This record gives sequence, structure tokens and C-alpha cells, in this order.
Amino acid sequence: MTRAVLVSRSAPPALTEVDLPDPAEGEVLVDVTTSSVNYKDGLALAGNPGVARVDPLVPGIDVVGTVSALGPGVHGVAIGDRVTCNGAGLGETRHGGWASHTVVPADALVVLPDDIEDSFAAAIGTAGFTAQLSVLALERVVAPDDGPVLVTGASGGVGTLAIALLAARGYSVTASTGRVANADSLRRLGATDVVDRAALSDLGKPLQRATWAGAVDSVGGATLANVLAATRWGGAVTACGLAQDSALPTTVMPFILRAVSLLGVNSVEAPHALRQRAWDRLATDLDPALLADVTRTVSLPDAIGVGAEVVAGRVHGRTVVDVTAT
Repeated sequence: MTRAVLVSRSAPPALTEVDLPDPAEGEVLVDVTTSSVNYKDGLALAGNPGVARVDPLVPGIDVVGTVSALGPGVHGVAIGDRVTCNGAGLGETRHGGWASHTVVPADALVVLPDDIEDSFAAAIGTAGFTAQLSVLALERVVAPDDGPVLVTGASGGVGTLAIALLAARGYSVTASTGRVANADSLRRLGATDVVDRAALSDLGKPLQRATWAGAVDSVGGATLANVLAATRWGGAVTACGLAQDSALPTTVMPFILRAVSLLGVNSVEAPHALRQRAWDRLATDLDPALLADVTRTVSLPDAIGVGAEVVAGRVHGRTVVDVTAT
């Protein structure tokens, strides 16, 4: 049995005791210290069937902790290793990190460097991992001296971390947010300019004034269409979210007239080598003090309420879940 938040279609989310199976082939048992609250976790708490695909379910798409048991055929990690796991079906198709213990696929684990504390790794979480994957994809096409890059959804988890990571690499970053009260915080993260998301929210012309060398988008919908329409020749836009809409109401014109690239980012199924590369970069590029400035910590019971706030767009930055707190 393990102490966990449990989501069920027959009852509201609650802190309870959950049966936990022994690790099977290729799996490990992790003693969880910290997790985080993400957009998907909020959707799982609300019973969204596109996220909560098993019933009942322990949310938490992020896990940070220590390996305490190995299933058959596990290589690359050992008992006692401090590890993190992002995505890989956690909190969607299998129990996630909002529990004292959880079973995870070994091939999705990354062993944490000694200089990354558990709380820092949880603050990074899937949001930071996704932001870093976006930066890795973007920099294959766009260099810092090519011009300004835009980050949409800039007050959210992916957006805040993408700003910091891009700025650390020398990019000039413009942040788009619906919460202009966060402008000073976004500038401390590294944004050189802040614009109201309203300027991008309504669908505009299929080709607009060429403004951005590149962009990191976590919003989708008309916002992504407008960003593509305003991207310069040869630029690139990464897409990793659908906070506004999953539809993309655009034309082929940005792609065939300006040679713009649309780069998809999938953090759930990223292969191990890419996971390791992303975490190696996070360890060197992300200033812990900057992340701490936009991070708060809550207990497991309090995390339930935070999930709805994240989905409603009322949370700035990151929320760490201290699983050990009573």
C-alpha cells in the first residue's frame, strides 16, 4: 500500500491508500520525494478521459525520488539512484507521482546529477523538460543572431522555463501572456519584451508582417496560426501544447512562401538518449535562483486544488508537490 491521491470516475479526488504492484519486467519501484502540478494533472483530476485513460488513477506526470527495487531485466539504474521520470504514461495510462511510491518504466528514467536537488528537478518537471526539448528543436534551425523569438503561454510552466532557457543561450525573447501583471517576473527570467496575448488570440491574415525568427508555442489554435503567419523566412516554430485549441486554422502559405518549419515536440515518448541530453542541458543552462522565483511548494492534499487553478490559467510558473509532507 502507498499513500496517494486517487482519481476515480465514481468519487472526487482524495488522499487515500492505494495497492501498488511489484515492478514487472523492465520496471523499477521509486520512493517518491517530489512531483509537480501540470496542466495534464489538472485535466486528470477533472476526469478528462483524454488524459485519465485508466480508472482509478494516481495523477502526477512527474516523478522524482530514489530507486528502491528493480524488476527483472533492468539495466542502467541501480537501487539507491536518485532519478526523475517525465511523461512515459505516468498520470495517464499508469499511476503517477502523486504517491509515496510508484512503479515506473526503467528506460524512461534519468539519473539525476549530484548538483540537482530533488525539489529543483520537480520544479523543472515535464514543463521544463518540454521547454528544453523545444529549445533543442528550435536551435537546429534558428540561431540567436537570427532575430527575436516569441514564447506564447509565457506565464505557464513551459513558457516561463522556455524564456529562461532561450535567454541563457543568447536569444532575444518576447513573452506573450494574458497576465501582464507578470511582466516584471517574465523580464527577470530573461524576456526583453512582453506583449498581451490578445494581440495573437484572434485569427488574422494567413501571412502577416514578418516579425519572429522563431517561436515556442504551447497554446495552439489561432495563436499558433498567427505566430506562423508572422514568422520570418526560414524560421521555425515549435508546438507542444493546446491550451487554446487543438485545431490549427492556418494555410500552407507560411510554409511554401516563407519556408517556415513547424516542429512538433512530444515529451511523453521521447527516447532515453534525448531525455538524457535535455536533462544535461537543464543542469547547465537553468539558473536555480530564477526557477525558485516562480515556484511554490504544496503538499499532496493541497495539490488537488492547485490542479483546477492550472487548467484555469491562474498559476504563474511552477508548483512542486512535496510528497513527504503531512
